[in-house]
Amino acid sequence: MAASVAAGRLRRAIRRTPQWRGPSRRALSSEAPPTQAAAVRDAFLSFFRDRHGHRLVPSASVRPRGDPSLLFVNAGMNQFKPIFLGTVDPRSEMAGFRRVANSQKCVRAGGRHSDLEDVGRDLSHHTFFEMLGNWAFRGVYFKEEACSMAWELLTQVYGIPEDRLWVSYFGGDPKAGLGPDLESRDIWLKLGVPASRMLSFGPQENFWEMGDTGPCGPCTEIHYDLAGGVGAPQLVELWNLVFMQHNREADGSLQPLPQRHVDTGMGLERLLAVLQGRRSTYDTDLFSPLLNAIHQGCGAPPYSGRVGAADEGHTDTAYRVVADHIRTLSVCIADGVSPGMSGAPLVLRRILRRAVRFSTELLRAPPGFLGSLVPVVVETLGGAYPELQRNSAQIASLVSADEAAFLASLQQGRRVIERTLRRLGPSDVFPAEVAWSLSLSGNLGLPLDLVKLMLEEKGVQLDSAGLERLAQEEAQHRAQQAEPVQEQGLRLDVHALGELQRQGVPPTDDSPKYNYSLRPSGGYEFGTCEAQVLQLYTEDGTAVASVGDGQRCGLLLDKTNFYAEQGGQASDRGYLVRVGLQDVLFPVARAQVCGGFILHEVAAPECLKVGDQVQLHVNEAWRLSCMEKHTAVHLLNWALRQALGPGTEQRGSHLNPEWLRFDVATQAPLTPEQLRAVEGTVQKAVGQDEAVYMEEVALARTAHVPGLRSLDEVYPDPVRVVSVGVPVAQALNPASQAALQTSVELCCGTHLLRTGAIGDLVIIGERQLAKGTTRLLAITGEQAQQAREVGQSLAQEVEAAAVRMSQGSWDVMEAQRLSKEMGRLTDAVDTAVMPQWQRRELQATLKALRRRANTAVRKLEMVQAAQKTQELLQQHSEGPLIVDTVHAESLSVLVKVVRQLCKQAPSTSVLLLSPQPLGQVLCACQVAQSATPAFTAEAWALAVCSHMGGKAWGSRVVAQGTGSTADLDAALSTARAYALNKL
Repeated sequence: MAASVAAGRLRRAIRRTPQWRGPSRRALSSEAPPTQAAAVRDAFLSFFRDRHGHRLVPSASVRPRGDPSLLFVNAGMNQFKPIFLGTVDPRSEMAGFRRVANSQKCVRAGGRHSDLEDVGRDLSHHTFFEMLGNWAFRGVYFKEEACSMAWELLTQVYGIPEDRLWVSYFGGDPKAGLGPDLESRDIWLKLGVPASRMLSFGPQENFWEMGDTGPCGPCTEIHYDLAGGVGAPQLVELWNLVFMQHNREADGSLQPLPQRHVDTGMGLERLLAVLQGRRSTYDTDLFSPLLNAIHQGCGAPPYSGRVGAADEGHTDTAYRVVADHIRTLSVCIADGVSPGMSGAPLVLRRILRRAVRFSTELLRAPPGFLGSLVPVVVETLGGAYPELQRNSAQIASLVSADEAAFLASLQQGRRVIERTLRRLGPSDVFPAEVAWSLSLSGNLGLPLDLVKLMLEEKGVQLDSAGLERLAQEEAQHRAQQAEPVQEQGLRLDVHALGELQRQGVPPTDDSPKYNYSLRPSGGYEFGTCEAQVLQLYTEDGTAVASVGDGQRCGLLLDKTNFYAEQGGQASDRGYLVRVGLQDVLFPVARAQVCGGFILHEVAAPECLKVGDQVQLHVNEAWRLSCMEKHTAVHLLNWALRQALGPGTEQRGSHLNPEWLRFDVATQAPLTPEQLRAVEGTVQKAVGQDEAVYMEEVALARTAHVPGLRSLDEVYPDPVRVVSVGVPVAQALNPASQAALQTSVELCCGTHLLRTGAIGDLVIIGERQLAKGTTRLLAITGEQAQQAREVGQSLAQEVEAAAVRMSQGSWDVMEAQRLSKEMGRLTDAVDTAVMPQWQRRELQATLKALRRRANTAVRKLEMVQAAQKTQELLQQHSEGPLIVDTVHAESLSVLVKVVRQLCKQAPSTSVLLLSPQPLGQVLCACQVAQSATPAFTAEAWALAVCSHMGGKAWGSRVVAQGTGSTADLDAALSTARAYALNKL
């Protein structure tokens, strides 16, 4: 009983992941001072290379290549997934990997595996960490060798006392039909680990799976006892050794893998803390230079490693957050992930802003401080990851620029929170609308987790339910934009417009929307705009003198810097404040043109009245993303003319920060070659980073310019001309023919000043709207790059599958596996965000491959069925009934055996059962024509499968089903009894 209680405590300790509170300081070795991080990393790599013949491979980028299921690379095995899944190209370098080792950069922030919220709160969590790992592919070695190597490295090379190490192994899973991994247990016993320091756990702790399907297997873990034998053990996991020997099928069953693999992972930071005898991963030399630099650059007291209530003022928490986050930012930016609007870039933007907030508010850091830490990161990690050294200047510049932009928003956000709190009662929750207006989805760009943390520090609860409702509304709005419909928002009707004209109110001056410029650093600077409130409208269109108390209203100003939705470009978002009262935000959800007036759709948390002076701020990230997409639309229009001919006409477009849609008149669907050529033309213009010229000119000057693109609509006079790479005056000179050589359009939209910021463009969708009109869907920037990587990854999988298909003869199981693989790849290609030209090519290839695989399956199944039919005919004498078991890999084979038996013995009724792994039983039957209608196959199969707790389906003559039983004899008896009763 005592042993059981102790094991339960240890299980809970391991699940909690100890926070390194006060472990023993007993030195691991008296021969030398603590080993430095670089030496620990090098010792690991040298051990596997020099002693055990492993090939050292460099760390993959933290930016996943062709894996849309991940925001960041979060484990050492990510880059080897093609080997585990069997999709690696046989001709690739990776296909030759047998035993390899490396130190992999990993980021766990956002997505399924995220440690972001825990960073700083304890002494062990990180968003960026290094994973030391060794791998053995295709059975080159397995459990005994992997365990022996790990034990040798930890005890002999690193000198960790054996009595401080515990191991756990897989204790089995009866539900899955898996016994305990006694092989691993016996290996550890043989290596000298006493049974008293061995723990047996179930699948939650010691069975590793890649996902819902795919390779998986038991794992054994090596744990370190922080207590050092003093009192109850305090175990922390050091190393996980995974033995991939099963495959999780789509139906949830486990099948043995044809080839077994070893996949191990050990966090460098945690190992280093153990080797250096530290109480925290933050007390190692991976972090101490950063913590010292933070102290020297801030006004905060030195770092002392406190957590929880002991950390008064959250100073040490802030040290840990800033140190962790600047490492993550530096590594990600060096690998090409920059703070942005969605996906991994959005997560990185949250991390940067979280770091700025902690450094400025809690550590009293001066402006520009965060960027000054980048050289320290480069110094500690650059030797192992040289991309940090190559990109150090770019990393520091980008971090500093985003830090400066965020500091202004943070100061504004603090004022808004303070003013809102002053208005709340003691038991009131913080309004969701205010939190949303501060967020990345709202106006100031503060991460919501940061807003929650700021409120938590003040002991205030946030209206989480209201926040969830706003998030759902935003998600629905974005989903509707995929096929936008005319929104029924606030509008000025003919009577309201007539009244404005009668009063002599001039049209809104929206020229400030073009007031932006490029900074020397390459970022954009957007000007603010001061304006006067001319008129306010309620939701039903009634003119009023004032609004407030959260009221949604229409706002008319004398001027604005908001872009109102027109020309296919989504409206700006942002906020306004009353001049002299900067701590109340009035969110602007939309701006639209109504008869020359710009109507702003505003939520008024406090009183706003006619005559007020206000200052307007556009959501810069939103606007910039729209600018990128609009300039990309022009380049796409130009590229389509290049590919399809000068007579190609635009039929419409729409864009928002996430994607652009372009409708074009075509005689026939675009071919993959044409789609690829269009992308190539755009990429060339983007790569040349051409200047974008914009100028208002008299409409008459544009009337006879060859090559000028315009839509069939009314343009203002003067009209705005947008020209890529050529000054407007030169483009409009009829003699220059410049407009035939580049993109020149009449357009009122906001555009980039240089094309390079687009980054890339990928057409991800294409469909026929109507005869003669094709709709294209495209993305840009980081999303486009990710789409290309996904496409390349899928192309490699398809190519590898084609190679396997051509490699000679297969058995039924291999043919079925190939057929399933073709089906999986087809589904993946159909649904992936990837280049459309590549999707079309792969779809054609897969269609042919799948046809070949299915044909092979049918032929092999017929051969196998014929063989089993002859065996059964030899076993059974002629009679009215055959009820038996037979081994069949699938229900399809079983049905074929039944059919062939009945064909050769027409007067015989047949029912066959085929036991499968994990207790499942397949059933197929056919009733002789002479026995019907009293005796039907469907009823027969149902009777037998019901007995086995399963189901059946079919017709009066042929039926099939499944069940699950360990007593096949009883099932066969049920089948015979039912048939004899009917015959």
